[in-house]
Amino acid sequence: MELIQLNISAIRQSDAQNNAYVLLLNETIGERQLPVVIGWCEARAIAVALENKEKPERPLTHDLFKSFGDKFNISVSKMVIHKLIEGVFHSTLHCKNLVTNEEIEIDSRTSDAIAIAIRFSCPIFTYEDILSRASIITVSSYSKEEGQSDVMEKEKKINRYTLKELQESLQQAIKVENYEKASILRDEIKRRTS
Repeated sequence: MELIQLNISAIRQSDAQNNAYVLLLNETIGERQLPVVIGWCEARAIAVALENKEKPERPLTHDLFKSFGDKFNISVSKMVIHKLIEGVFHSTLHCKNLVTNEEIEIDSRTSDAIAIAIRFSCPIFTYEDILSRASIITVSSYSKEEGQSDVMEKEKKINRYTLKELQESLQQAIKVENYEKASILRDEIKRRTS
């Protein structure tokens, strides 16, 4: 199966769950966005690595993993979100011993794998099956001016969906067992109908 590369778009506080955050991953070529629900600690570990400003007084676990890899000539070549089971993403880190060239895959929680991938500056991937089941679509708008075309990516906000679109999306999310997405859609439907 072909891998699809993802980039980190944003980390936002979840409206649907207390003390939870949503990590948004955009496909590099395309308009889909994969929302991954993560906890506060994981969101902080990812944000610290992304911002590269706040240096903790002592290394975080993911920084320790990076130091360990550097000291023992182990690199992470890529991170892959390879399964989606009951709304939970499963990931692997593809590691390589730089001395022996031996490569192994290590199972990981997706939030930890992303925090480590950022620290090793390695790409993040998933498969079409996962994107088709769990992604949301962003909308591109094209405008032409004096022969040049500008592309501006806009995220289609949930509040722009009609009630019917929300209900259809909810049924689809339940059908594919994407309960994170279903809970967000359910909350929006409740907000509109109450």
